Amino acid sequence: MTDDHNTEGPAVVRLAKYTKADLAEILGAGDDPFGVAHTGLTWLPKNVHFGIRREGRLVAHTGLLRLPLSVGGVESEVMGVGGVAVAPDLRGQGLARRVVAAALDHARTMGPRHGLLFCRPPLVSLYRRLGWRPLTGDVQVEQPTGPVLMPLRTMWTPLHEGADWPAGPVRLLSLPM
Repeated sequence: MTDDHNTEGPAVVRLAKYTKADLAEILGAGDDPFGVAHTGLTWLPKNVHFGIRREGRLVAHTGLLRLPLSVGGVESEVMGVGGVAVAPDLRGQGLARRVVAAALDHARTMGPRHGLLFCRPPLVSLYRRLGWRPLTGDVQVEQPTGPVLMPLRTMWTPLHEGADWPAGPVRLLSLPM
């Protein structure tokens, strides 16, 4: 798969697999590569992955996972976006924009009307620039001990024309992605 948005640099490709070693190739070794360990949350792995390789090195990634959720008591599905990573030495070159755009292009073919992600507050402005919108209000997510309030910022993006976010309390009916 090539990235139709690509006008410079290597193409975005769909990755057959994505491992901890791949993550370390992008962000380096560390116990908390995304800076969210303090939340104590258990996360689901994504099952569809997109990346950019530069000179053989994986330098950017975004993952997707279809998840059940309830908004205002109405159950539906959402495309969860997560694991967005760009090599620190290559940030500011549009790599996050490119891998997220490729993932969202694919997500649009999968049915759900919305994309959803969770991020640390300092990343809200980045995702706003990429077209994401903050959700107001609390979001519940499942954890092994039962539902908890998501301590990170929740953002959404429409995947289809006219896909406004519905009103009402939001509960992800699974572990977060």
